[in-house]
Amino acid sequence: MNRYAYLLKNIGLLALSSFATKLMSLFLVPLYTNILTTAEYGTYDLFSATVSVLETVLTLNIQAAVLRFALEKDANRKAIVSVSMKCFFAGCVIALLGIGVNGMLHLSEAGEDYAVLFFFMFFVRALSEIVLAYTRGIDRIADLSISSVIASIVTIGCNIVFLAVFQWGLTGYFLANIFGPLFQCLYLLRKTRMLGEMRLRQSYRSESKNMLRYSVPLIANTISWWVNVSFDRYVILLFCGVSENGIYSVASKIPTILNTIRIVFEQAWKLSAIMDFDSDDKSGFFSNTYKAYNCAMVILCSMIIMLDRVLAKFLYAKDFYAAWRYVPWLTIAVVFNALSGYIGGIFSAEKASGMYAGSTTIGAVLNIVLNIAAIPLIGTLGAAVSTTICYAVVWAFQLHHLKEYIKLNINIKRDVITYFLLVVQSIILLLLEKDSWLYIVEAGLFGLIFLLYLKDIMDLGAKVKNKIDEWRKRGTRPL
Repeated sequence: MNRYAYLLKNIGLLALSSFATKLMSLFLVPLYTNILTTAEYGTYDLFSATVSVLETVLTLNIQAAVLRFALEKDANRKAIVSVSMKCFFAGCVIALLGIGVNGMLHLSEAGEDYAVLFFFMFFVRALSEIVLAYTRGIDRIADLSISSVIASIVTIGCNIVFLAVFQWGLTGYFLANIFGPLFQCLYLLRKTRMLGEMRLRQSYRSESKNMLRYSVPLIANTISWWVNVSFDRYVILLFCGVSENGIYSVASKIPTILNTIRIVFEQAWKLSAIMDFDSDDKSGFFSNTYKAYNCAMVILCSMIIMLDRVLAKFLYAKDFYAAWRYVPWLTIAVVFNALSGYIGGIFSAEKASGMYAGSTTIGAVLNIVLNIAAIPLIGTLGAAVSTTICYAVVWAFQLHHLKEYIKLNINIKRDVITYFLLVVQSIILLLLEKDSWLYIVEAGLFGLIFLLYLKDIMDLGAKVKNKIDEWRKRGTRPL
């Protein structure tokens, strides 16, 4: 199977599960915004953001090493599983100790009220990260796709039952988002027979040293990404309150449309980048893939910005409707996050964890400075704009240093112009109140962006047609 076929096969398998389930989840946003208050949604979001960084720090980011080392042909699966599970159990013990300290010192009232749910959220998420990384690493993408469907069905079903039927409120929302990933883990543990590889009594010193040497430097990278994604929540909480944080959190639901594409592609791309890395890119595989990915993300981002208010009227109930103001900036941030993820796949192939961590650290420092400066001045909008700027800086830094590892043939001037047009779209959305003029201008800008990428779209269409004709002549199927 050639490079393009392998990448497309993995994207297809992951997309089959992700798009259907993510769209189903998106349509449930009216349920959440009707039943939960902005304060309750903001509280959950803060807990979720806190767990997302703790699961990385307390397990020494071992899931990153699990994926990278499991991809190697001569991988010692018993060592990979054993080392990762030791880190997982150690992280759980530390989390329990931290919850106990909070209970004794009364540092956080919300932390005490939801201590049990907080621990189970940590337990399931940390385990899920390791299990999913191992499943991708041993190339069981079909099982991963099925498990994603299971997780989404369980999560969505539990949300409907717990919120609409039992009316458990925030507790029900917590439980639904714990049960979904838990059932996914149980399914994958059975299919991959991962527990059968576990040998906790063996030390695996050499493998442990190599895995931690790779994963630990990436903790800084993960924390930096967490700062870019979540730090603004805490600044909003400080200056604007928990209700405003709830509104800001729900604003990310519309960018989920684009973010799902990013997640699917990024998971498939990391496998291809590691297995097919070529620093000279003689076949043009890396350049062509980057251009196609960038083109798709930018055009879809422009379309989402154009339709932002329409989508917000459908999805956001009551006070949550104000979230439309932040959607364009968070959507642009997804574009730059996606391109950074593409470059990150190449850094992973070269095991250049230091370079990856360095770039995101710069973004994190800038994020802290901008959020502290902007949010007191212009409120929650400052958080959204700051997030966009930080992701753009990280992408620019990584792209500048990418030439040390690979030569990409891309039209950077044209790309920067389209990014600027996305910003113009976002500003106009805030300034124009009349829908008639708004949609005329937005449609014009969308058309201009489409024209700028028209040659790339036509070239991609021609390549796809030629490849299909080639497969037909051979009498074989694409995948």
